[in-house]
Amino acid sequence: MLSYILKRILSLLPVLFVVSVVIFLVVYLIPGGPATAMLGLEASAQQIEELNAQLGFDRPFLVQYADWLAGVFRGDWGQSYFLDVPVLTAIAEYFGPTLSLAILAQVVSLVFAIPMGMLAAYKRGTAVDLATVSISLLGTAIPGFLLSMFFMLFFGVYLQWLPVAGYAPMAQGLGEHLRYLALPALSLGVVQAAYITRMTRSALLDVLYKNYIRTARAKGLRESAILFGQALKNAAPTILTVVGQSFGSLVTGTIVTETIFNIPGLGMLTMSSINQRDVFVIQGVVLFVTVIYVLVNLAVDILYGLVDPRIQLGRQ
Repeated sequence: MLSYILKRILSLLPVLFVVSVVIFLVVYLIPGGPATAMLGLEASAQQIEELNAQLGFDRPFLVQYADWLAGVFRGDWGQSYFLDVPVLTAIAEYFGPTLSLAILAQVVSLVFAIPMGMLAAYKRGTAVDLATVSISLLGTAIPGFLLSMFFMLFFGVYLQWLPVAGYAPMAQGLGEHLRYLALPALSLGVVQAAYITRMTRSALLDVLYKNYIRTARAKGLRESAILFGQALKNAAPTILTVVGQSFGSLVTGTIVTETIFNIPGLGMLTMSSINQRDVFVIQGVVLFVTVIYVLVNLAVDILYGLVDPRIQLGRQ
C-alpha cells in the first residue's frame, strides 16, 4: 500500500510542475506585464518601472520562477496587493465557505443520484428508467446559474423558506450555517446528481448482466442482496471515480454560484482578485485548487483498494 501511494505521488509531480509553469506564465501573458495589470493602464512608465523593480519583475524569467517555486515550498505564496495580507492567509480565510458548500452539495447529489441510478438500472427499459434518464439529461442541460436563480425565486422569494443570499459561519450555529448554504448546495447538487445518476446507471448495467449475478439469482438470493451486495459492490470503483471528480469540480468550480449567492468563498476571492488585478492571489488560488483536485484524485485511487478487494494496491 505504501509503495503504491508513493508511486502515485511521484506520478503526480510532473503534472504539478507543468501546472506551476503555466500558472507562472499566465502573469507574463497579461498585456503590459503584471505591474501594468496591478497599477492599471493609466499608470505612468516610471510607476510601472518602480513596481517591477520592487516586486522583482525586472529579473530574468528563470530566476523569478525559481524564487517563486521555492517560496511556494516554503509556504510563501506572495503578498496580496489589494488585501495587503499573505496569499495563503487570504486563501485559508475564504476556503472554509467553499469547502462547506462543496461537502453539502456533494451530500445532496449522492442522496438523489445513487438511489435513482440504481433504480434506473434495475428497472431498465421501463417507464421508471426512461423518466430517470430524462430527468438526468434535463439536469445536465440546464445552466447552473439559471437553476440557482430559479431556486432563489421559488424557495427564497415565493415560499420564503430560505435566505436568498449571504453566509452564516459555523460559529453562529450549525443550523444557521446550513440554512444559508441550502439553496446554493441544492443548485450545485442537482447538477452533479444528474451526472452521477447517469454514470451509476451505466456502471450497474455493466454488472447486472454478468454471469455471477445470474448465478446468484439461480441460488435464490434476494434481489436486494444481489443489488447491494453484488452489483453495487462491483460497480463501486466506477461510481467512486465519478464522485471524486464531482467533488473536485465542486471545490474548484463554484465561482458563479458563490457570486450569485454572495458567499465569501474561493470563487468570490477569485472574482474580486480579477477585478482588482491582484495577480498574486489569482496565481495562488489557481495553484491551490489544482493541488486540491490532484489530492482528491489521489484519495480516490487509494480508496479503490478499500471498496474492491480485487484491486491489489501494493502490486500496481
